[in-house]
Amino acid sequence: MSTADAPLPKAPVVPGPAPHLLVVRAPYYTEVVDGLREGALRIIAEAGGTADVIDIAGALELAACILFAVRGTRTRYDGFVALGCVVKGETDHYEHVCREAMQALTRVGLDHALCLGNGLLTVATAEQALERSRQDGHNKGAEAAAAALIQLRAARQLGAA
Repeated sequence: MSTADAPLPKAPVVPGPAPHLLVVRAPYYTEVVDGLREGALRIIAEAGGTADVIDIAGALELAACILFAVRGTRTRYDGFVALGCVVKGETDHYEHVCREAMQALTRVGLDHALCLGNGLLTVATAEQALERSRQDGHNKGAEAAAAALIQLRAARQLGAA
């Protein structure tokens, strides 16, 4: 199924206390990541939740920042949303960044049983990224926030959160 065929993201119902999430942004492509953030924050708010937002250097740093929050003592987060964008260039750097950033997010999420929504775009063109960050359709930030909230609902239902 392509994105165009998928249902638009909706805020899931999450029983229990209002969710508090951390949205971690790698804002190299500012317009794109701002759009992803707006989509994520809209879904979190529609679900009755709140969020903190933090910016980091780039896609490779997303997982480490989430791990800082997990190990930190200031705020306890119920879930995490990683947002960023990597656009293919003329060298193989794109493949390395995409592979390592995705693997790191997956590893942190699995190793720490996190409710983590992955909104890291890996696209061939800036136009593709803008299309996936608009507010009038399939916003991947909104989808990532919905994924984190659905995971939180499951974790709570299973007694893991």
